[in-house]
Amino acid sequence: MIGAGLLTLLYFGIVSWAEGPRHAIDLFWQDRWIVLPIILGFGVQSALYIVLKKRLFLPVESTGPSGALTGAGGGMSTVAMVACCAHHVTDVLPILGLTAAAAFLAEYRTVFMLVGLSTTLLGIIVMLIILLQERRKAFAMVPATETL
Repeated sequence: MIGAGLLTLLYFGIVSWAEGPRHAIDLFWQDRWIVLPIILGFGVQSALYIVLKKRLFLPVESTGPSGALTGAGGGMSTVAMVACCAHHVTDVLPILGLTAAAAFLAEYRTVFMLVGLSTTLLGIIVMLIILLQERRKAFAMVPATETL
């Protein structure tokens, strides 16, 4: 929930800062078809990573590439959110020297968002596979009990 909440705050924070809170809500509603899956997917991915990292519910020998995938998914989701909002802060970006970056992100924002969502889904799939493998290992170690 924290990962999803932080990504949501990033999204609403950038758009609200640039255009105002009402515009942030309108833009969110307009792009909800992609923004909601990105936010929810990142929340699920973050939760799975915590389960693996903290070894919750079952002992995990190896977390595999889950950390890297969570970082990549989070990074791409952040870039996707910024890309979604970048064209709304173009009045401020020339001051920061980022006009070309804003134009590039605005032009390819949907692509960035789809790549971010794909990376997140890949991370979820990999972590679920790791958890299922570890669960099978844990159950294989438990001696079978006799039934009456």
